[in-house]
Amino acid sequence: MVAKGMSCYGVSRILCHSPMTVEYWVKQFNNRGLISLLGRPRTGRPSRISDEIMEKIDQDLRQNPHDFGYKQNMWDGTILRQHLRDRYGIDMGVRQCQNIFHILGFRIRRPRPMIAKSDMEKKGNFKKTP
Repeated sequence: MVAKGMSCYGVSRILCHSPMTVEYWVKQFNNRGLISLLGRPRTGRPSRISDEIMEKIDQDLRQNPHDFGYKQNMWDGTILRQHLRDRYGIDMGVRQCQNIFHILGFRIRRPRPMIAKSDMEKKGNFKKTP
């Protein structure tokens, strides 16, 4: 499109990219040809956790945290962080630990808050569906 006379701004609106990105593409094409615009595999940062340890973590998460000596009833990022540090010697942030739940196909469940000293019969009458 740029070669046919369209501006980088016009192309950017059509492709939903920034004009700087389109300018970068044009520069790459002019310097190295069409091959420079092909995507190349990006490996990213290597994981601290091997596949073998990830399988062990998966097995651990299928058990109750009480089995490992923790006071909570359900796993969360904080408990998993402590577990990884204690059992595997891996120090990670809470957010990274929450991401492990996602990678392994778990979803984080949070306990529902319960009002102290609530009357269950009145609560049942108030609800629209029993």
